[in-house]
Amino acid sequence: MPDTLIIFVVLLALAFDYINGFHDTANAIATSVSTRALTPRFAVWMAAGLNFLGAMYSTGVAKTIGGDLVKSAQMVNQYIIIAAIIGAIFWNLITWWKGIPSSSSHALVGGVIGAVLVSTGYEALKIEGILKIVAALICSPLIAMATGFAVMTVLLWIFGRRAPSRINPKFKKAQILTAAMMAFSHGSNDAQKAMGIITLTLVSTGYLTTLEVPIWVKLAAATAMGLGTAAGGWRIIRTMGSKIFKLEPISGFASDLNSSLIIFGATLLHLPVSTTHVVSGSIMGVGTSKRISAVRWGVAQQMLMAWVLTIPCTAVVSALAYKVISFFI
Repeated sequence: MPDTLIIFVVLLALAFDYINGFHDTANAIATSVSTRALTPRFAVWMAAGLNFLGAMYSTGVAKTIGGDLVKSAQMVNQYIIIAAIIGAIFWNLITWWKGIPSSSSHALVGGVIGAVLVSTGYEALKIEGILKIVAALICSPLIAMATGFAVMTVLLWIFGRRAPSRINPKFKKAQILTAAMMAFSHGSNDAQKAMGIITLTLVSTGYLTTLEVPIWVKLAAATAMGLGTAAGGWRIIRTMGSKIFKLEPISGFASDLNSSLIIFGATLLHLPVSTTHVVSGSIMGVGTSKRISAVRWGVAQQMLMAWVLTIPCTAVVSALAYKVISFFI
């Protein structure tokens, strides 16, 4: 019978997945809602269902999160994991309240680093694994921006001379498919981060011997992500859907298609990426293909600042959380 502390860690990790769901709902549906290809209510429920299915797809990213942040599961305990998740949840709620699209993945990585540093120490961190994760997190939005630019350039080359009244209705219909692809790929990558943390906890406490994710963990994390998505994150949807670049159906289609392929490609490579960063990069790349001034770079700078601050801020919050927890151990 698992002890109370392990149950608490599992519930806290599922709370993180729930918050991740409503915080990052915008990633999947913001473009299709802003171009009115989908109604907000239908878009949210479609995203919730496909996020659930995507979360059940694989466990490669979960193993990377569980195995590449610390050298050994035996070097962490439940208190460290609790402090790490508190730091990540704190940052997610602050950025959601401010309507700033930030990375839940960065928040979780920063939370683990901060909690481990003040508890077990620097030597417990798996530096090569952290560098691999951070490299994927940094490179993915840059790749998304470049490929988003390329996809939109090709579409403009093919359809640019046709009247918007003729092509917009067709791309609105096509956006239903790309929004569905985006929601599935989001679930396939983001939900696995909580799975990895729960599995790491179960290994560190001896309930599992390997980082193989149990089916009940997959179902629980997928359900939490789906319910969170159904709750919606309207503050961030407004930023993603209209404040970076005024999207039309053709540009929304290009952005969703590009983002879903990059995120799903990362899932196949077992690499955790920030879906927020990838979608934002795609929208910027698509907007730049029209003209550089079409992108509202002031909003982009605000988002960039939040991204840069996420890992250090969550590391500090989780370190403080561990210090508070340690008084009661």
